[in-house]
This record gives sequence, C-alpha cells and structure tokens, in this order.
Amino acid sequence: MQSRFSEFRYKEVINVRTGRRLGYVCDVEFTSPEGRITALVVPGRARYFGLFGREDDYILPWECISRVGDDLILVESDRGILRAKRPKKPWFQ
Repeated sequence: MQSRFSEFRYKEVINVRTGRRLGYVCDVEFTSPEGRITALVVPGRARYFGLFGREDDYILPWECISRVGDDLILVESDRGILRAKRPKKPWFQ
C-alpha cells in the first residue's frame, strides 16, 4: 500500500486496546537524513467547545502503530500513549 503524508490527515486513529478514538493525524515526525517516520501526532480534544484551549497532543511512536488502512490507523499500546503540548509559534510568523 502506498500513501502520501497528506493522506494521513484524513485517517482516524483508534487505540485497539481500549477501543478509544484518539482523533485524526495532524502532523508526522520523521528523521531528517533517512526520511523515516518516527511518530504520528494527533491533537488533543478541545476543552469546552475550544474556549479553554485543548488537551495535550497524543504522540504515537511508529512502533505502536499496528495497521494503516484506507481510512483508519490502529494503535496498540500496553503503556500509556505519550502526551505533549504543541509548541507555540511566535506571533510574528
């Protein structure tokens, strides 16, 4: 199966262990010289309709990804999935 980076945005991520829907991929982390994917980033849920910001993002290491389908990405993780805040961009960019 061949995919483009832009197609990951339309794939829903589901944790197989808990059955929980994590959301849709918003970013991909990869190593620079090799171009190997190291992790997928899924934004955290909005708090109170987005008025109070968002929860921390899910950082899904590539080793936890069990299947990538046409419209789903299945994640298997015994340990907790990493959560991290998205770095804020300067206002002048």
